[in-house]
Amino acid sequence: MKKGIVLKLFLLTAGLCLFLIAAIFILQTVFFKQFYVHQKMKDVNAAVQAYEQDYLNHASNPQEMARLEQDFFQKYNTWITALDTRGNLKYTGDFFMEIKLDHSDEPALAETTITVPLYSFINVEDFSSNRTFLTPWIEEGRTIAIEGLIMNNQPVIQRMGRNRSNLRDESRLENHQMVSKEYEVLEQMNAVQYREQYPTFLVKGTITKVRVPEGAGVSRYTNHLFLDRIKAFQADLLYGDFKDAANAKQVLDVEENHVIYKIFVDRTQDRDGNPAYLFAMTSLQPVNEAVGIIKDYYVYIIIVALLLVLLASFYYSRQIARPLLRINRTTRQMANLDFSEKIPITTKDEIGDLSGNINELSERLHSHILQLEQDIEKEKQLEHTRKEFIAGVSHELKTPLSVIQSCLDILSDGVASHKREHYFAAMGDEVSRMNVLIADMLELAKYESGTYKMDTGSFYIDVVIKRVCAKLTPDFAARQLLLHTSLIPAEVEGNERRIEQVIVNFLTNALFYTPEHESIFITTSEEKDTIRIYIENKGAHIPDEQLEKIWDRFYRGDTSRHRSTGGTGLGLAISKKILEMHGVPYGVNNTSDGVMFYFQLNKKA
Repeated sequence: MKKGIVLKLFLLTAGLCLFLIAAIFILQTVFFKQFYVHQKMKDVNAAVQAYEQDYLNHASNPQEMARLEQDFFQKYNTWITALDTRGNLKYTGDFFMEIKLDHSDEPALAETTITVPLYSFINVEDFSSNRTFLTPWIEEGRTIAIEGLIMNNQPVIQRMGRNRSNLRDESRLENHQMVSKEYEVLEQMNAVQYREQYPTFLVKGTITKVRVPEGAGVSRYTNHLFLDRIKAFQADLLYGDFKDAANAKQVLDVEENHVIYKIFVDRTQDRDGNPAYLFAMTSLQPVNEAVGIIKDYYVYIIIVALLLVLLASFYYSRQIARPLLRINRTTRQMANLDFSEKIPITTKDEIGDLSGNINELSERLHSHILQLEQDIEKEKQLEHTRKEFIAGVSHELKTPLSVIQSCLDILSDGVASHKREHYFAAMGDEVSRMNVLIADMLELAKYESGTYKMDTGSFYIDVVIKRVCAKLTPDFAARQLLLHTSLIPAEVEGNERRIEQVIVNFLTNALFYTPEHESIFITTSEEKDTIRIYIENKGAHIPDEQLEKIWDRFYRGDTSRHRSTGGTGLGLAISKKILEMHGVPYGVNNTSDGVMFYFQLNKKA
């Protein structure tokens, strides 16, 4: 089955578009999330690096640091803060509790005052809650029991209660991340070794100062997810699970409530040269939501894209194929030798050039074929002329040759020897007649060959007519004919010699067929751009059905036009060809009492 170029282009274009759509869909489905995460991490890492310089410039101003943290979140949708060398949140001067410790067996804790950041044990919102069971029990002047570990010679508080008996009930204040980390570490090592490495302490003391943030300062402690991750990082840092020495910049993956977060930890130094950590946390939930939405949205995108692809492919295919189809139709007509249709050139590209070349090829082929047809027609005409010439010569020469043969037979037999001179004269007349006949036939054949070129010029027709009349005056007198002329001086365009031959032929024809004592009239009349010549002989008519045939060679309509009248039967045929080669009107018609020949010549411009 033959497939058209439109169908092929349509299938190719539609297939290519569908392949691109499928490739984009697959790439976006498979790699979009990875690309988004990679780009997000790259941007946040760069932002953390930039934030480090701001941190160093404003580390002594807690309010300015709080503002920078807010700006960072609004700009990058990422929480960020600074931690000290033990993982505690910096700049917590508005949310802490001071405890003066009683006597303790641990030298580091004996009768000292410690500062406890409250965000590690209690939510800041509980201080403003109307629910009494959530209201913290801590207040200045209250005794308090503290339980914890000595890690790196520093106390790390795990729990706090009103007294020792309250350290395990629901009213206790507990650092859950530290406690959970302890259970995790105990599962991996011996309890005795653990206690030797991390000795415990239990002391009592008195709360001497409590500070709770107010106003805008509260918001810094309300992001519990972020604070929990800070406390978890602190637990890993204190238990040695965070190897900051190996890599100063680390990225951690954390999942909370089926949401993946990226945590960026950048180890640095504050302005005093103390180790510090920039701790940032960003959520990947937006990308998960975006990927889910995109998957659902792709159903509609694919449907619309398919429709657009089909429409665009169909339109594109027809637009591209239209000139090719037109070229195909035109070349098929050219193959059938029909060169009438041309290809419109509407573009200036390769198709436009191809259309122009085909049009040029069509014109050249048409021209050459016309020339070839003309040459063939000329050849046919030449062949036809040759055959007619041979036939005419054979026919017209047969009679004089028969006469000559008869005369020779009589003379050879010796019969009527007294008429010897008569027979020689008769044979001489027949030879002369054959010469004239052959000359006329050669001239007519020359005109009919199609190769003869008529040279033209200007001459005065009245002068030519007068010259012809003067030559034929003896013949008119011999036949007792009256010649009347009415001429006007006029210069015309044409071949003077051939026009003179036409006039001679017309007058000779009139001379032969006009009864004695009748008249022949030659007149000229002037029209706008032409001169019309009339030659009318009186006393005889030509039957109407023969008027058109008298121009044929050797035509003799009746006995009155027999060869014995003296003509060869080619004079009018030669005149017809001469006038046709001049491209002028001519003709013959019967008048009231005779026959009138006429032709027309153009006046000199």
